[in-house]
Amino acid sequence: MAQIIDGKAVSASVKEEVAKEAAALKDSKGLNVGLAVVIVGNDSASRVYVNNKKKACEAVGFQSFEYALPEETTQEQLLELVNTLNNDCKVNGILVQLPLPKHIDEKAVIDAISPDKDVDAFHPVNVGKIMIGDYSFLPCTPAGVMRLIESTGVDITGKQCVVIGRSNIVGKPQAMLLLQKNGTVTICHSKTKNLKEICLGADILVVAIGRAKFVTGDMIKPGAVVIDVGMDRDENGKLCGDVDFASAEQVAGYITPVPGGVGPMTIAMLMKNTLTAAKQQAGIQ
Repeated sequence: MAQIIDGKAVSASVKEEVAKEAAALKDSKGLNVGLAVVIVGNDSASRVYVNNKKKACEAVGFQSFEYALPEETTQEQLLELVNTLNNDCKVNGILVQLPLPKHIDEKAVIDAISPDKDVDAFHPVNVGKIMIGDYSFLPCTPAGVMRLIESTGVDITGKQCVVIGRSNIVGKPQAMLLLQKNGTVTICHSKTKNLKEICLGADILVVAIGRAKFVTGDMIKPGAVVIDVGMDRDENGKLCGDVDFASAEQVAGYITPVPGGVGPMTIAMLMKNTLTAAKQQAGIQ
């Protein structure tokens, strides 16, 4: 039976570290950390995420600036706002909540955010820095996954690491981070052949494919660390991950639940990135 990796507990410890450091910087340097969150339209899931980010800012002592724009906002108007935020010294981090309405080019918006304030680490400059291992910010979900693996005490060095999923937000950067920790990394995706055999060789398995209960217990090496990035609904409409938890738990050494695993880590690492941005902008190492 696997040990459960408690994402809520690990994320709480990250937020506690951030809150302490933010309070110390405020006392010693008069530094107020500020995060601007921009939401366009009325997507209900996006609204939940934005509210959670605002609550997290409050919890760690950051200023939170919300810009809720109507669905019909033009790309030009959004880019104008991003430019204003780039030049606002009270704003250390800028996050534009995705997805955007169809008439707005997401790439153009991401490219417009200053790399120094890109706390999602989606800007091509920050993506390039991750590739060469010289980065300031990491995409929040892969960074959270690394923290969860670290919490198990398992050393990544020399381990066979398999990442299922090749998105720019999770799969690709996740593979780079595991590689930088000296893991031997295989990236799998929907076109991969012999997927079960590859998974069975994994000491560390990160699943981010977006298909409910896709990875089952018979695909997991006994004792492996299994990190489930998925957020899906099962046949009964119940929240679940990309891993079939019931069967995987019988085989794995460590496993993240859904909910309560990777999810809480994403916002905690966003807070960490925003603090890093504020320190850099103030010339504090």
